[in-house]
Amino acid sequence: MNLGQLCISRRTVTIAVALIGLVSLAIGAHAALNKRSLDAAKAIGTEQTGVIGTSARVALVIGNGHYPDAAAPLSQPINDARGLTAALRAKGFDVDVVEDATKDDMARAVARLKDKIKPDTVAMLFFGGYGVQVGRESFMIPVDAAIWKEADVRRDGVSIEQVLDTMTEKGASAKLVVVDASRRNPYERRFRSYSHGLAPISTPENALILTSATPGKVADDGKGQYSVLVTELLNNLNSQSGVASAFNKTRISISRASDGEQVPQVSSSLLEDVRLGG
Repeated sequence: MNLGQLCISRRTVTIAVALIGLVSLAIGAHAALNKRSLDAAKAIGTEQTGVIGTSARVALVIGNGHYPDAAAPLSQPINDARGLTAALRAKGFDVDVVEDATKDDMARAVARLKDKIKPDTVAMLFFGGYGVQVGRESFMIPVDAAIWKEADVRRDGVSIEQVLDTMTEKGASAKLVVVDASRRNPYERRFRSYSHGLAPISTPENALILTSATPGKVADDGKGQYSVLVTELLNNLNSQSGVASAFNKTRISISRASDGEQVPQVSSSLLEDVRLGG
């Protein structure tokens, strides 16, 4: 091999090595770009889950209308449950809805709610139907309750305070409760003591509670598709305000519209409002 051929061979090798290096750099850059894109997509997915994911917001909605001891069925609680379920699902809630729930139905539903609550979960309970107070405690009444005396309420009813305790035990970051049950109950004539309306519901830490009337008062159902309370609540939940603002606006609207005849009760221990971006 002469000197010219040797120089050409060396230049060829040098060019080949340089080309291989450029290709390697290009491949590495492409892989890094793909990894960054994948990481960004995962981050967006995680952020969206934190905002509206079903694990972040759970609700139990109960609408009871057909009570054998009542003079006539209640049509609004079931409509209320369906309307509120649709609104909450649009806000990212995982909603378990139960209609005309027996005692066993309600116990199983509360157990399902308990299983879904994780630390930092927003948990909500709605109950529409008959509620009864006994010993300054408020109970949700299932449709199969056999109530002849006040002790039967404790046996067959479901304590609202106990459901709140369950939410607290599981570490829910915010506990939301709406109770539309301040009706004149069909069992009242059987009781020896006075038990009009609901008792004040104890508010644990970081909870927000809305009831359809102040403690010891009853509320008129009205004639609409939904109860007065749920009609106003649905209107206010669709605004961009937080839940505390929606509950307070509901209370004010109903109080003004009824000239003070019906004044919903709002009790809050929230440390900060809960926003419900749709």
